[in-house]
Amino acid sequence: MNIALITAAGRGERIGQDIPKQFLHIENKPIIIYTLEAFEKHPSIDTILVVCLDGWHEILQAYAKQFGITKLKWIVSGGETGQESIKKGLIELSSHCSVTDSILVHDGNRALISTEIISDGLAIYKKFGNSVAVVPCTEAIFKSVDGVMSEESIPRDELFRTQTPHIYTLEKLLWAHEEAEKKNIKNTAASCALMQMLGEKTYFSAGSEKNIKITTVDDIEIFKALLSVKKDEYLK
Repeated sequence: MNIALITAAGRGERIGQDIPKQFLHIENKPIIIYTLEAFEKHPSIDTILVVCLDGWHEILQAYAKQFGITKLKWIVSGGETGQESIKKGLIELSSHCSVTDSILVHDGNRALISTEIISDGLAIYKKFGNSVAVVPCTEAIFKSVDGVMSEESIPRDELFRTQTPHIYTLEKLLWAHEEAEKKNIKNTAASCALMQMLGEKTYFSAGSEKNIKITTVDDIEIFKALLSVKKDEYLK
């Protein structure tokens, strides 16, 4: 099975709103529902688990029913960190799923994930055993120690920004979190970063500049703009 593990347990303190950002309504729909709809509509996704804030489980269930999210099967509470939240989701899945099942770990506030991103991620995963959505860096990148000045740039053609989903087998992800506990690795919310720290190779799948992570009020404005944009017919 292909299972989406959606992380939506953050409190969204940086966005400065009265409710968690994943439950903010944009165009009369909660942000988390946009995310769930992408996985709901993809034919290769079998089921969904959401790691959610305590006190919001029933609200999420109600929204899922309202918007026709039928693949949502499990909702579990998050931990103190992103790493802990993912681990809690994995432990729940281990009680229901095969260790060979494919797990797509995805940020709940990346609400514009596309069918193409999911499909390419699954294709690269099938070929290499894991995949991480990335986009190449297009800006000049400078390294700075003090955040004020720099005397060193990094070649941008060697740099890639990771997004989600990160796709691994359930067995591999459980192994990584067990190793993290043994090695006292904490607060590593990105599964690909944890894998890299454990000596694992990462294989790239196609991300998108539209696959933004909604973290600030500016991001919400960008998200709203992207929702209203349609691709011109003359563009390939």
